Amino acid sequence: MDTFQVHILAADRTFYEGPCVSLTVPTNDGERGILAHHSSMIAAIQPGTLRYQAPGQPIQLAAISPGMVKVEHNDVLVLVDSAERPEEIDVVRAQREADEAREALLQKKSRQEHQIAQATLARALNRLRVKARGR
Repeated sequence: MDTFQVHILAADRTFYEGPCVSLTVPTNDGERGILAHHSSMIAAIQPGTLRYQAPGQPIQLAAISPGMVKVEHNDVLVLVDSAERPEEIDVVRAQREADEAREALLQKKSRQEHQIAQATLARALNRLRVKARGR
């Protein structure tokens, strides 16, 4: 099967660089699947589950935060704020963050604080979802 080069970069580290058979990223328009020789594109990434498959390997999952993806000349660049493998996710911490965000949403706060709480809740729930799938 044909491969393409992928670079998945989080703000604090290189998450994965190497050959890839397939890549699926969550975007505002739904999930986008990328295979070798995909047409050029740039898209915004929303928090969700990223899936990628290196040659001869099983599909790998990652919980990712907002970012962008660029596809050009059989080379894919994924830039996100954070990316975590299921085994890196602390369930207790993620559950605590979700609970705190839910509580913050119930309190009357400024619009900005409300949006931050919504984003925190979405990230925590996504991390829990990816952890559950990765088992």
